[in-house]
Order: sequence, then C-alpha cells, then structure tokens
Amino acid sequence: QVTVVESGGGSVQTGGSLILSCAASGDTKTIHQMGWFRQSVGKEREGVAVIDSDGSKTYGDSVKGRFTISQDRSKNMVFLQMNSLGPDDTAMYYCAAGEDVYYRDASLSEIALEAGDFEYWGQGTQVTVSS
Repeated sequence: QVTVVESGGGSVQTGGSLILSCAASGDTKTIHQMGWFRQSVGKEREGVAVIDSDGSKTYGDSVKGRFTISQDRSKNMVFLQMNSLGPDDTAMYYCAAGEDVYYRDASLSEIALEAGDFEYWGQGTQVTVSS
C-alpha cells in the first residue's frame, strides 16, 4: 500500500507562481510513475503532468510551457512548479502514484496522462488564482 500526501497549495494573483509538493510513503518500490491532476467545480478531472521513474514527462496541453514536474526519487517526492498562473488554473490539485507506466500509443514515445492509470491518490490541495 502507498500513501500520497500533497502540500503547497494556496492563493496567488494572476501571473504568480506556486510550487506543489507530493510525498509518497509505504511500499514505494512498486511505484513507477507519479502525476498531478486537477479538478475545478463543474469540470472533469484533468491531467496536468506525469513523470516516470526514468524521468520521462508528459504535460497536459493547457499547462505546457508554464508548469514543470520534477522528482526527488531518494525522498519519494514529486514537485509541480507552476508559473504564469491564471484564473483557469484554479482547482483542487491531486497527486497520484501508479505501479505501471502506460503510453499514449504503440510508439511508446510519450507517457499517457490518464487518471485510470494511477492506483493511489492524495486528498488534494487547493490552488486559487485571483484576477
């Protein structure tokens, strides 16, 4: 079993930055990918970014160029640096951990960013961006 805990959410003005942290504990040797998802009121959960144990990354289209996912494998931690934030980034952000790595297609060139590929989820941390 793996436990995932997020931290670092808060309120920021448009154009500002935040960094979210995620710590995994428990049987972490089973984890091969970790990701961030977000959900705002009235919307479906959206994939933000994923990183696998080799450091390969995939980003959602709405955050490319603004968000950066990174990891410290020695500490079983993943981070999400969020820059140029706007009101549309307001959401509950969830960290997730997965035991397997899935790819978008047979070329295996890009990791999939699907919530169903992750077994363990944190409780979420709120990010609010005001205009």
